[in-house]
Amino acid sequence: MLTRCLKGARWLALCGLVAMAAGCASVPDTRETRAAQPVQVKVFVAAMFEIGQNSGDRAGEFQHWYERYWKGAKPITVPGALNPVYCNADGVCGAVLGMGKVNSSSSMQAILLNPQLDFSKAYYVLSGVAGTPPSRGTIGDVSWATWLVDYDLGHRWAPEENKAGEPTFMPRKGYEDYRRFQLNPVLVNWAMNLTVDMPLKDSDQARQYRLRYPDAAARRAPSVSTGTHMTGDTFFHGPGMSKQAQYIAKLYGADDYTITEMEAASLTLVIQRTHGISRIMSLRGAVNFDQGNPKETTLQHLDPAPGETAGGFAETVENVAQVGSRVVDHIVQNWPQWQGGVPKR
Repeated sequence: MLTRCLKGARWLALCGLVAMAAGCASVPDTRETRAAQPVQVKVFVAAMFEIGQNSGDRAGEFQHWYERYWKGAKPITVPGALNPVYCNADGVCGAVLGMGKVNSSSSMQAILLNPQLDFSKAYYVLSGVAGTPPSRGTIGDVSWATWLVDYDLGHRWAPEENKAGEPTFMPRKGYEDYRRFQLNPVLVNWAMNLTVDMPLKDSDQARQYRLRYPDAAARRAPSVSTGTHMTGDTFFHGPGMSKQAQYIAKLYGADDYTITEMEAASLTLVIQRTHGISRIMSLRGAVNFDQGNPKETTLQHLDPAPGETAGGFAETVENVAQVGSRVVDHIVQNWPQWQGGVPKR
């Protein structure tokens, strides 16, 4: 009888242990639950290329951002994106998307749809280097876009097949919503007001190079400004192509063309389809003029002799990150006022 009782007690104890184990298994691990929650992105910084490593060597478009916000951060691998995403504890995230419309926009699409990241309240800084017409800007300038215009989408033909002096571009009808975007004027004003007085770095080589151009805008020191950013997969050069870019900007009712770049309009279309465009900023630094000076041909401008380049690249990529980070920091530090939308000034 005692033996049976002991066996029964052991059996009940075993059943109790099994029940406890089953109960524990049914309770989720709170640490795993927290880890599975997506990152709430407050600001996403998109760069297009990096020259080498993210830190410690010659800086491209991403390095200064990385060293400020993500040094030591664990990379988040996103299938379909060219490079991983980095995030810090404040909700500032960023990645190198790749150069050109298709490269960058395919990366952006993959990142936006990845369940590890929550972009429902995010702001965007589309950041990189660019060219500028000497009549509107100079080497080292940093520009916030008021409009983004697609340079490529339309009909274009050879000048010799056209009436003398007339434009060789005609927009493709029916594509208006794909080729021009007016960015949120209130957000652009915020960005300008926060950064317009920032001192920008310059170089002796850039100072000397500017003197080759007669334009007052080309000869001045770099500054923070606004204007239309022209997005094209073509690295166009020469006064004729620059004139055509200005023509397209005016044809679409945009502001003066001030920046030529390769990604912003396509990235904006991708973001628009998922989250709208009211929180997008396009930020570019000018590292070259879109045409040669009056004493050189376009081909000479495209293929300069050794020592004849514009200079100022290192200073410009640092300028872009310095200007952009002031806005990023302001948004994050005042998140209660910004999370619901751009505050009215």
